[in-house]
Amino acid sequence: MVVLAVLVLVAARAALSGESADSPSASPPTLDQGAAPVSVAQRPDCPTGPIAGVDLPCLGGGDTGASASSGVTVVNVWAWWCQPCRKELPPLMEVAERHPEWTVVGVHADANAANGAAFLEELGLELASYQDDANTFAGTLGLPGVVPITLVLRDGEVVGTIVQAMDSAAEIEARIGEFL
Repeated sequence: MVVLAVLVLVAARAALSGESADSPSASPPTLDQGAAPVSVAQRPDCPTGPIAGVDLPCLGGGDTGASASSGVTVVNVWAWWCQPCRKELPPLMEVAERHPEWTVVGVHADANAANGAAFLEELGLELASYQDDANTFAGTLGLPGVVPITLVLRDGEVVGTIVQAMDSAAEIEARIGEFL
């Protein structure tokens, strides 16, 4: 009887928080497909050209003219509804500021671009991010269906994949350093 009560409490907590015990991120909310399009807030421009061979539009921005296909590029796959992403993205921006020699970008893996831009605005982050309405990036690269995922690229080629949420800039730097 006590075990049953504990299981019910754990399930209720997971349901209320939007998180699953099986995955590091929450499930996306159901979107009203008949809703009118919402404008996307203006966001920073993205590097020109494909990221890891995948062409995606910039989330609320244009192209910088600079390419992300040379040097080190760090790509964080995130979604507006993902609680671990909410915790990971601010330290990722700190890493970007500490390492101007790296190109650090995001890929918003959800059809609702306006919510993605609003999420970044709410967090006060100037992370240039691409918009992936159809899960093209993860599908093309064979990534698991969870977020956040961080990829490390060297000269446009994936040299490392990190499938876990990271809590600090130091942890992110250490994990990226494993692949450089």
